[in-house]
Amino acid sequence: MTASSLRLLIADDHAVVRAGLRALLEGEADLEVIAESADPQEAVRLTVALSPDVVLMDLRFEGAARGSGVADGVEAVRALAAEAPGVPVVMLTSFSGRVDVVRALEAGARGYVLKAGLPEDLFRAVRSAAVGGVGLASEVVGGLVGQRDDPGAHLTSREREVVRLMADGHSNRSIAGSLYLSEATVKTHLVRIYRKLGVDNRAAAVSEAVRRGLLELT
Repeated sequence: MTASSLRLLIADDHAVVRAGLRALLEGEADLEVIAESADPQEAVRLTVALSPDVVLMDLRFEGAARGSGVADGVEAVRALAAEAPGVPVVMLTSFSGRVDVVRALEAGARGYVLKAGLPEDLFRAVRSAAVGGVGLASEVVGGLVGQRDDPGAHLTSREREVVRLMADGHSNRSIAGSLYLSEATVKTHLVRIYRKLGVDNRAAAVSEAVRRGLLELT
């Protein structure tokens, strides 16, 4: 591994899946698995203790303790948003239903990838999440766009550019530089985008823009 390797934590209740993911991920020169967990609550504790660059989180965990506050992947994402807000989480699951995807993204997940998908989708999502972007598998994007509501308030062309750059992992400063705007203007655009889309964070803004068909991720 190199000094710039991304440090990953895998949370999945199946040992075979974890072993396969470790082998797959560590086949990439810039990815390193530093810990594994079979339990969502333990995954939260390990993340707080180890501060990985990205957490790969399963959606559902068999046998996870109810009443603990962290019984599945979405609850773990929500807990991490409070306890380790600087660590992005990518959901890696077999479930592609719109409700599952929306729950995960609204909780704060920075990506959603299917276990049956291509390895390149996983690598792309991990690397995008690590730099502040949002990584969604093409099947997930298709499912969101295919279930559009009335878009209601629309995004202006400039606001779409801002969302596109957010999806690519750009900071406010980087967006400002790319669009020749001040950071204050970018922040104003973000306030308007959040209000129009009914969201309160960057990942949710990107996923909602995709769901409404206002933005396409490639």
